[in-house]
Amino acid sequence: MRQVTLGKTGITTAQNAFGALPLQRADMDTAVEILRAAYEGGMNFFDTARAYSDSEEKIGRAFGDMGIRDKIFIATKTMAKTPDEFWSQLETSLRLLKTDYIDIYQLHCADRCYAPGDGSGMYECMLEAKKQGKIRHIGITAHKIEVAFEIANSGLYETLQYPFSYLSSDREIELVNLCREKNVGFIAMKGMSGGLITRSDAAMAFMSGFDNVLPIWGVQKMSELEEWLGYMENTPEMTDGIREFIESEKKELSGEFCRGCGYCMPCPAGILINNCARMALMLRRAPSEAWLTDAMQAEMKKIENCLNCGQCAAKCPYELDTPALLKKNYEDYQEVLAGRRSVSYNRGAR
Repeated sequence: MRQVTLGKTGITTAQNAFGALPLQRADMDTAVEILRAAYEGGMNFFDTARAYSDSEEKIGRAFGDMGIRDKIFIATKTMAKTPDEFWSQLETSLRLLKTDYIDIYQLHCADRCYAPGDGSGMYECMLEAKKQGKIRHIGITAHKIEVAFEIANSGLYETLQYPFSYLSSDREIELVNLCREKNVGFIAMKGMSGGLITRSDAAMAFMSGFDNVLPIWGVQKMSELEEWLGYMENTPEMTDGIREFIESEKKELSGEFCRGCGYCMPCPAGILINNCARMALMLRRAPSEAWLTDAMQAEMKKIENCLNCGQCAAKCPYELDTPALLKKNYEDYQEVLAGRRSVSYNRGAR
């Protein structure tokens, strides 16, 4: 089993880590069963966040009373913007996770590189929490590439979590290499690009080419977990076939597209942006019937009521023109529906 060391933290962990964001969608008993199966199967790094509803509580239920705290690494995050929020969220996370300390505490979805003396007090909170023993390592997550570069160069953070997959640009690969040079642990989120990547073997083969990258794979079903556990010992290699497949994927998915992260939500017009803004891609890459139900048609129709308020674009960590993406996806969706109705009519005429 390949091991990954997260930079200057010294944390060395199994090559596949557990991303607990999707566990929000599993009930408590199922989540606990999945988490314990992950540990028994060799996973020992678990990433969650205060913002992931009951994800922290589920990890606490799974591991809090097992007596294995020294055998696992827990990373969580805070979206706090003030010291008061920081301390409140940290204490909540510790309580829900049923632990006295967090291995890596991360400032969540940072839009800047928080630093000592910047007036926010956030980095000072990190230092104090580490001094008190409540956190062991200072981390941060980002979605904007230039912010991520500033973080990597700052020397202030022990880990950086950033989206990374075989769809990543050369600039993003440059970021990974910079983190290796600066001894900053690189935690890769969105290794399946929010569901747009459908071949896990290709995703795994790509990640394995970077010895300083720890991918956190989002898991909400036992079948998904079993797939990633299977790659612990039998890690897919980068064959010519997989390389050609990745190149074809990059051509198809080049340009701007919604990753489905949901940070733009909620929408004041009630639009389900994280699905609707990438509908054209999902129709091409997943069984279309799932996206053409009456319920989904009703969700897409809400795009007609877009207020053009700009809130979604302002909150998008990828700086996308979200209203324009919504409009384009709605046009494509209507074309698919029209074609579907035409086919149904023709069949009925026979």
